[in-house]
Formats: sequence, C-alpha cells, structure tokens
Amino acid sequence: MKEIEAKYAKELSKDPPKDLLALKISGMTCAACVGRIERVLKKQAGIEAVVVNLPAEKAVIHYYSKDITPKEIIDRIQRLGFEAEQDKVEKVIVSINGMTCASCVRRVEKGLAKVEGILQVQVNLATEKATIEYDSSTVSLGQIKRKLSDLGYEMIIEEREDAEERAVEQKEQEINRLLKDFTRGAILTIIVLIGSLPHMMPGWGEWVPRFLTLPLTLLVLTTPVQFLSGWRFYQGAYKALSHGTSDMNVLVVIGTTTAWGYSAAMTLFPGFLTGIGFPYQLYYDVATVITTLILLGRLLEMRAKGKTSEAIKKMLGMQAKTARVWRDDVEVDMPIDEVLPGDIIIVRPGEKIPVDGVIVSGHSTVDESMLTGESIPVEKREKDEVIGATINKTGSFKYKATRVGKDSMLAQIIKMVEDAQGSKAPIQNTVDLVAAYFVPAVITIAILSSFFWWFFGPEPAFIFALTIFIAVLIIACPCALGLATPTAIMVGIGKGAENGMLIRGAEALESARRLDTIVLDKTGTITVGKPSLTDLIVTAGFKEEEVLSWIASVEKASEHPLGEAIVQGAKNRNLPLFEAKDFQAIPGHGLTGIVEGREILIGNLKLMRQKQVREFEAYVIQADSLAEAGKTPMYVAVDGTLAGIVAVADTIKSNSQKAIQRLQALGLEVIMLTGDHEKTAQAIARQVGISRVRAEVLPEHKAEEVQRLQEAGKVVAMVGDGINDAPALAQANVGIAIGTGTDVAIEASDITLISGDLQGVPSAIELSKATMSMIWQNLFWAFAYNIALIPVAAGILYPFFGLILNPMLAAAAMAFSSVSVVLNTLRLRFFKPTEV
Repeated sequence: MKEIEAKYAKELSKDPPKDLLALKISGMTCAACVGRIERVLKKQAGIEAVVVNLPAEKAVIHYYSKDITPKEIIDRIQRLGFEAEQDKVEKVIVSINGMTCASCVRRVEKGLAKVEGILQVQVNLATEKATIEYDSSTVSLGQIKRKLSDLGYEMIIEEREDAEERAVEQKEQEINRLLKDFTRGAILTIIVLIGSLPHMMPGWGEWVPRFLTLPLTLLVLTTPVQFLSGWRFYQGAYKALSHGTSDMNVLVVIGTTTAWGYSAAMTLFPGFLTGIGFPYQLYYDVATVITTLILLGRLLEMRAKGKTSEAIKKMLGMQAKTARVWRDDVEVDMPIDEVLPGDIIIVRPGEKIPVDGVIVSGHSTVDESMLTGESIPVEKREKDEVIGATINKTGSFKYKATRVGKDSMLAQIIKMVEDAQGSKAPIQNTVDLVAAYFVPAVITIAILSSFFWWFFGPEPAFIFALTIFIAVLIIACPCALGLATPTAIMVGIGKGAENGMLIRGAEALESARRLDTIVLDKTGTITVGKPSLTDLIVTAGFKEEEVLSWIASVEKASEHPLGEAIVQGAKNRNLPLFEAKDFQAIPGHGLTGIVEGREILIGNLKLMRQKQVREFEAYVIQADSLAEAGKTPMYVAVDGTLAGIVAVADTIKSNSQKAIQRLQALGLEVIMLTGDHEKTAQAIARQVGISRVRAEVLPEHKAEEVQRLQEAGKVVAMVGDGINDAPALAQANVGIAIGTGTDVAIEASDITLISGDLQGVPSAIELSKATMSMIWQNLFWAFAYNIALIPVAAGILYPFFGLILNPMLAAAAMAFSSVSVVLNTLRLRFFKPTEV
C-alpha cells in the first residue's frame, strides 16, 4: 500500500520551488502598492513567484535559497518603502538552568542555531536567560526544550511574545494612531469650515467670530491637519516617488498640497499674487475636508478589513492553552507547546482536547463541529483518534499524543486556509495589471484636463483648472479596486473552513462556479466504504437475536471483511458472542463451526446444496432480490435446517441522496464512476437518484474517463477518497477529496471535505457562486465608480449642465467606495448552505 501511495505521490508532485517565505507587510494602501511589490520582486534573481494580499497585509514568496536569502528579500521590500517581517516569528525569553561558564553559553547558542526554525538566539550567562526568536510554523517550544535537555540544560519559560497577539496589538496601535489623526483633523476641519463660510458665501455667516475668518487663523488651523494628521500620506508618497513609482498617497498629497499651498501663498503674499493676475481665493476648507474624509475612509476600511480574517481568529481561539500530562506518575499542567509526541494526556468532561492523539483508556463523546461542521457529538472509545481543539462532552479518558504543534490537524488547517486566503483568483491578475497603470494614467488625465480648462475654461480660469486638477486626483484613488477581489476570497475561504470545506486556493474557488458535471466515486464517497450488516431474515422457529449471535460467534474466528461487518452488527445490538469450536473455512463456499452444541453453516447456494440443507429453496427468490439491490446475501443453516438469510453491503451514507438532489437542483449532471460490477453500481445509483453510471472502471482508467468528459466540453469536478482516485482528482478541473480518505487523495485535490459528508460538494459550489458573485459586484462598483466619476471630475458635464465635481465631494465618494466594497464583502459572513 505504501509503495502505491509513494508512486502516486511522485506522479502528482509538481517540482515545487526550493523555499517558501511568508511575510507580513505594512504600509500598503492600494492595488498600486501590491503591483509595485510584485513587479520589483519578480525581477529579482532567484524569486520564482510572488503573491501579495492587500487586506491580509501578507505576501507569499517562492524563491531559491542558493540565489537569494529571506533577509535580502525583506531588505528589497523595505527599500520600496514598506515594513516587512517574517510571518509566524515568535520571541520567547527563557531561563536556562545548568550553565556555569562562557563555554556553556556558546554550547547553547550553537546547539539551538542548528535547529531548523530557530532564527536568533542570545544567551546571557549573568542572568541565566536566553532570548529566542523562532518560526512557530517550523519548530515548537517543546522541541526547543527537548533540544536544550539533550544539551544538558533545563529550560523554563518566563515570557513569550506570540506572533498573532503581536500582530493584533500592532493592528490596534495603528487603528488608534489613525483614530487620533482623524479626531484631530475632524475637530480642526469643523472649525476651519465655520471660519471659511464668509469666504465661500460672502454676506452669509455673520455670526462667525471675526478672528476665525482671518486668513492667517485659517492657515494656522489648517496646517496641523495637513502636516500632522495627513503626514502618513506624505510618508507614503515620498517612499513611492523615491522608487520611481506612484500610488494613492501621491494622488492625495498632490491634490491637498496644491489646495493648501495656493491658499497659504495667497494668505502670506496677497498683493503680489493678485497683482500678477492670480485671483484671490482660499481653499483651506478643501484641503482639510479631503484629508479628514480620506482618514475616515482608511479608519472604517481598516476596521472592516479586520473582520475578513475572522475564520483564522476563530480557529486560533479554539486551541487549548494547556494540557494535563501524566509524567513520572504525576499529573502536570503545561502549555501545549511543551507537549511531545508519546505523552499521555488526561481529559475530563467539558474540556478541550489539547493535541491530536489516540485514546488508550476510557470513552466519551466528542464535539467535532469546529472541524467538520457536524453538530452531533461522536462516540470515542479505545484506539479511536481524537483531534486537538475539539471538545470532550461526557466521559473522561487518557490518550497518547501523536501530532503536536505544526503537525496537528488544526495547525495544518489554519496553514492551508491562510495560504488559500493569500492566493489570487485568475481575475485578480487582470485587476492588478489595470491598477499598476491606473495611477500614472490618472495623473496624466489630471494634468491634461487642468491645462485644457486653464486655456478654455471660465474665469477665473486658473482656479477652475485647479479645482478640476484636485478633483480628478482625489476621485481616482484605486483603493476599492485593490480590495474588491482579495477581501471576498479571504471571507469566502474562511467561511468554507467554518463549514468543514478546506479550499486550497482562490483558483479552485473561482473554478467551482463554472462546473457543469460532477463525477462521484462510489466506495467511500457515496457509500460508507466498508461493509455493514443490512438485513437478517429468519425462518419459522428461530429468533433474530439468537441466529445473529450464533452467526457472529462463527464469523468472529474469520478475518473476512464481511464477517467483521456481521460481528460488528451483533455488538451494536449488545448480543453475546460465544466460542466457536471446530471452525472451518470452506474456500469459495462459506464457514462452519459449533456454537453451544449447534452446528452452524454460513455460505452460498452451492454450500447449502452440497450439505443438503433442508427448506432453503423457498428462500432463493428473497436472496436473489437482495443481490439485485447490490447486497451480498448469505444463507444460514442450524443443524442442517435453514435458519435464515443474512445480507451485508457497503451502505449509502445518510446524506448522499440529499447531496445528489442538491447538485441536480443546481443544474449539474451527476455521474457515478466505480470499479464495482454493473449490477451493484446500478443498484446504488437507483437508490441515490443517479441515472448515468460508469461501472467496472479500472483505477488507472478513472483519469481517462474524466479527460474524456473534458474533451467533450464539460467542466468537471471529481469527488473521491481513495489512492486510486488521486490521478482523476488531479485531472479534473476541480478535485474534491473526502477528508476521511487517504492523504494522497487529499493532496491531489483542490477542495477537501473534512467530515466526509457529500453535502459539502454542493455547499462548496454554492459558496463559490456566492463568492464570485460578490467579487463581480465589488469590481462593478469599483470600476463603475472610477469610469463614471473621472470624466465628471475632469469637467465633461460643465459645457452641457454647468456642473463640476467639488473636490470635497470627490474625497467623500472615494472614501465611501472603499468602505462600501469591504462592507459588501462582509455579507458573505452570513452565507449558509442550502438545505434539502
């Protein structure tokens, strides 16, 4: 089996790049920033691919370490004017017992430096403390502690700086700074507006105190708004221009500085400027209102963006903080980072299960809804697997830790969701390309339109041209364009994770919307994947419980899967099992044995005839009927007389029929693909409502069947769970793996259904449609907003209606567009799959 898995894994691998670097990037404000980072990095030798996510403020970079280092990549981003640091980097301060001299310090530093994932170690002998920076996605505190123990020292954690907590704290600090800038700007702007009333509308505003209307007062009040509240725009613009590019900060700075600068010059040198022909006009209100409105838009946008990654925050919050571990015959409470594989962990009712493992004693029911979306608790007994972060409901048990830290299922799910949220849908590449040329184009339009109106506009022509110039710059900030797609992808993939659907990337989410054909594997997908007892028919004079108990007692000595199903069926009914004497397997026919002094015979029609069992002919029709239904019937004789018929089959999953109905309701053609013989396949297909069946398909030909459908113009999703489904999953436009299946199948898929419930397939398609609908809505409004309002700002309506766009209204509209895109996307958080 392992050889087959290795073979398929090798066939499916895609020569991945040598290294992957995840970064947190701050300072990005619009799609132009994203385009600049991606464009510059892609030109660097050794970098194969770059994906930057604006809402998440993250980047994933594929690179070759022989050509370039992470530090060089980070330095390059910082030279572009952005702050960058490795994602998942945590800092911990620990006490180290056992150090005696400087050689111990060197021993610790050198020993830890060799551990993959540890980035920096600083040891202080005097305080006996060490500061360790490490990549928590690569190494855990438990592994660091074990390494120090191997070196002969004891580690005690004193202080830990968690990467996620640090990121949240930094985000809160940024929001607070933004709020402070906005509040200062808003207060001063209101005062400036009041003082500007007599200048805007002569003869109105007589109630305004005279000192507020003085140009010098307005200059003093406006300057803090321009250069304190609005300083972030100057910083961003300087960084962009110093690297030969432009972004929305450049647009804002040019627009507001022009308004403020003209007003300041007119305040300080009115006689000179009016004397050479410049009209006396003050634009302090324009500069302050634009700055304040854009700050308000940024503030609302940042708060709304924080909600797009709600799924990741929820998952991180699900993790238990500590574990009760049995060590050296004593219960010890410790952080889960220090739990090691092989530790025995004790869990009591109502507690979260700390890490993944296998129960060694006790039993309980466990709520796994956080992983599977299934609300019904699952029974757990010895040898059953339990998953970290799920909730123990009723009983107490001990279990052996198997996967901890980055290897745990929750950690892998979080990583997959983060990677997927950071990926780009194909449509986003087009948007980024447009955004990269958008800002230079807008500046060109602003300059050309202002020159046009300067020469051909109404008097005072310069002021008219200046108003047009500022309005075009402000209205065209491409924030909404940059947020339209990635925010929807983040929310959509996060929502999928909440509902037990792991979507590997944005491309899969986009492709699922276009599906028209669903190919379902039978075994393990539509059906449970293992046989179970389905029917027991007994003849006159026998009791069901009695006959089943005798059959199971004989089958217990057999290792056949059908026998195991019968034994399990008896156990489920709490029936007693006895020792079978003189057990004998009759190849190709059945089994025989003595149970409580009775001769039990279990087998096919040939065995019944060979042993001359009485009265079996009367039940041949019933046995054939069971076989027609796709079941495996077996005759049972007791002391030479037919006692009944027992039937075993791979049963249909409880929700398979509903899931198929939902797929058909979505207008999709559903096809069943199986290696089973025609009769069994048709029987299962009839029960679940599938009309098109391809049976007796060899494993190596499943991918060919999918390819044949694609060549006929179909957009195909393949749903399967086995190793033999992996090539077909990889071949399909969208591969959907049942999460209870093999690792190879899951690796080859685009979407994984954690619970194994087929209902996840229509749910994933519905989510894809909802997400793509949201993206198109966002892009429509973002593009429509710019396409419609840039000409208006440039003065196209003035010759016909005498209308121009006030720069203050332009700023309000620009801020509203970004906020509306994010708020529209957040409606996806209320997505619920359709129920049949």
